[in-house]
Amino acid sequence: MRASVSPLEQTLHAARALVLADLVAGDVAEADVVSLVENSVVERRWWVEQWPEGAEYVAGLVAQDVQDALLERYGRWPLCPVCGSGDPHALDVEPELGADPHWVCHKAGVKVAAVGSLGSAAGGTTPS
Repeated sequence: MRASVSPLEQTLHAARALVLADLVAGDVAEADVVSLVENSVVERRWWVEQWPEGAEYVAGLVAQDVQDALLERYGRWPLCPVCGSGDPHALDVEPELGADPHWVCHKAGVKVAAVGSLGSAAGGTTPS
């Protein structure tokens, strides 16, 4: 008999999967980077336990947490796949606190992809 997974755990697993998919799409899913995702999930578990109504915001928050942690350690991520010229710049998560988070390029003023779907936005290229 399988134990049922709580809605909180389902939300956290989904957020982890979405952010990991974007990291894999950007070819930056190294072990230490995956640890950043895990750290964020642990922090957000506490956050959602305090504010259950915020569960639908977790994916965007985990994406922002990982983006901030990567900026401190490695540099900007994810780089914008839309703007072909000018300085490389990172995408932002919008809404900052809301459901259905997307990666957005403020320079071009466009939604690039839903969080978890960067692979398709980058043309679905696979590393050779």
